[in-house]
Formats: sequence, C-alpha cells, structure tokens
Amino acid sequence: MLKALLSLTRPANLVTAIADVLAGMAIAGYFMLPGLALAPVGWLSLATVGLYGGGVVFNDVFDAELDAVERPERPIPSGIINKNTAVLVGSALLIVGIATSFLVNQTAGFLAIAISIASLVYDRFGKHHNWLGPVNMGLCRGLNLLLGVSVLPEQVLPWAWVGLVPIAYIAAITMISRGEVHGGSPTILRVAGLLYALVIGCVAALAQRQQQLGTALPFLILFGYYIFPPLWRAVKDPTGPNIGLAVRAGVLSLIVMNAAWVASFASFPLAMLVFCLLPLSRLLAKVFAVT
Repeated sequence: MLKALLSLTRPANLVTAIADVLAGMAIAGYFMLPGLALAPVGWLSLATVGLYGGGVVFNDVFDAELDAVERPERPIPSGIINKNTAVLVGSALLIVGIATSFLVNQTAGFLAIAISIASLVYDRFGKHHNWLGPVNMGLCRGLNLLLGVSVLPEQVLPWAWVGLVPIAYIAAITMISRGEVHGGSPTILRVAGLLYALVIGCVAALAQRQQQLGTALPFLILFGYYIFPPLWRAVKDPTGPNIGLAVRAGVLSLIVMNAAWVASFASFPLAMLVFCLLPLSRLLAKVFAVT
C-alpha cells in the first residue's frame, strides 16, 4: 500500500523538482550571499515536492479510466489505491506545497498557487491538446524554476524570461511521450531534438554571459550525452519502449541541466552537489515509474 502511494508521486521525478528549485536559487544569486539562511532552501524543497507530487497524483486520478485500458498495473486502475484516497493525497500534497511556499514569502506562495493551477489544468485539459499540452506541462517546470528564484522576490521579474528554457525542454519531452504507448513519429522526435539543442545553446549562452562557460561546460556535455543517444535510438526505431527510454532519460537529465545552471550562476562545488542528486533519482527510477 505504501509503495503504491509513493509510486503515485513519481519519487524519481520529485528529486528533479528539487534540483529545479536549487537552480532557481542559484540564478537569483542566493547561494552567493554572505551568511545565507538554510531554512528557505528546506521550505522551498519541501514545497516543490508537494506541488510536483500533488500534480502527478491528480494526473493518475484524471487518467484512471484510460490507464485501466493502457496501463492496468498502475495503483488506481489495479484497485490497490482507491480514487478518492488518491484525491485526498493529491490535495494534501498541493496544500503542503502552497503553505510551505508562503512560509518563505508571498511571492513564493503565489507562484506555488500558479504551479498548482497549471498542473491541474494540464492533468484535466492540457494533455489532450497536441501543442497546448506540451507548453502547459513546460509551464509547470518553468514556474518551478522561478519558485527557486523567488527566494529573493526582487529577482523574479528580472529573471522571469529564463523560465522559457525549461518550458521548451519539457515541451519537447511531452511531445516525445505522446508515443510512449503506441509508438511515435520520427518527425516529432527530430523536432524534440532541435528543442534539446536550443536549450543547451541557451544555457551555454547564459553561462558565457556570466563568464562561467568553462565551469558549466562539463555539465552541458554530460547533459547532451544523457539525452541525445536514447532520443536517436527512438528516431531510428520509434516504438513505445524506445520512446519510453527517451522520455525517462529526458526527465532524469533535468538534474544535469540544473547542475549547469548552478555552475553558471554559483560555483562548481555547488553544481556537483546538485549533480549528485542524479544517482538518487536513477536509483528511485529502478523502483518506481518515471512516466
């Protein structure tokens, strides 16, 4: 029962959400402040776990009937978890995410509310639209990055445009994931590959702007190494299993992209700390589903 409840929240993905917030804090310049307080780091990390976990729980709630046909082994259609129980768990997680964000400041709290709304809109409506869905899903991640930036509220507006980078990246992954069950289109996969390259170029350009390209480059190289080979295998053979592996690689590699952000705006040691979340996420991915 406990494992089934945990599987609803996609534990491996929760680690990537924490990495988003840490990257946002680095972009805001929080880690470079003298005598920084650790409490906001903890509160926002807990907040993103609640927000992301609640969002994916509701994803399974709204997909229960479809999963009964396509993925009957999942907790809700298999009967291990009652749908009403899942609704309560998802609601509680979203409330925790919003409440802990307000403990940091009002800007973080309102961003948490926006993330909750965006994720629920995606779960119920967005995923059914070919182009709106990927953008909607990307918006959730973009806002999550800004949730980290909001640790210093005055930095949110100057850096709001940086949220476009995870929007593009997650939109690409969401486009790919459409073929995870029945197979996909090589054209869509190639478009996703172009978006991947654009994202790497944007992070590299920002690293250069911060005069930290040399620090960020190892992480960007690793990022490309993790995401492009599985995508290329899916392009050559766009079957469901290959696409699933490409999606999994894309999601888990968010940690590497976030490490590149931290390297660009903070320091190499801090970037390595974020990168060290990757083994944890991969370990959890062996036990719990990523998608």
